[in-house]
Amino acid sequence: MANSDSPVLTHVTYRPRKGKENELRELVQKHWPTLNDLGLVTKDPAKVYQATDKRSGQVYFIEIFSWRDQKAPEIAHQTPEVMAVWETMGPVMEGMELAALEPLSGEA
Repeated sequence: MANSDSPVLTHVTYRPRKGKENELRELVQKHWPTLNDLGLVTKDPAKVYQATDKRSGQVYFIEIFSWRDQKAPEIAHQTPEVMAVWETMGPVMEGMELAALEPLSGEA
């Protein structure tokens, strides 16, 4: 397990409700800048993608970024600016997957 002071590489998949794709896209695009303004993430900008499932055609969004450390997500939950984004996402999302990423041994 990584040191608690080390950055935490994070992968989030946001699944919009049908017809709410544009609203969710706008919120996802605001997410990292909000975290960055508060110093909760590393300076490496988030990578944000729109994905389309090849079988179902469902559109969803992927965001990859690094929290500055393991405490940052807890701080985010107590920060009104972040909660304003997160709470607005809830009604337009069907679901979300959140994962901390670690390289396989020998991989960079």
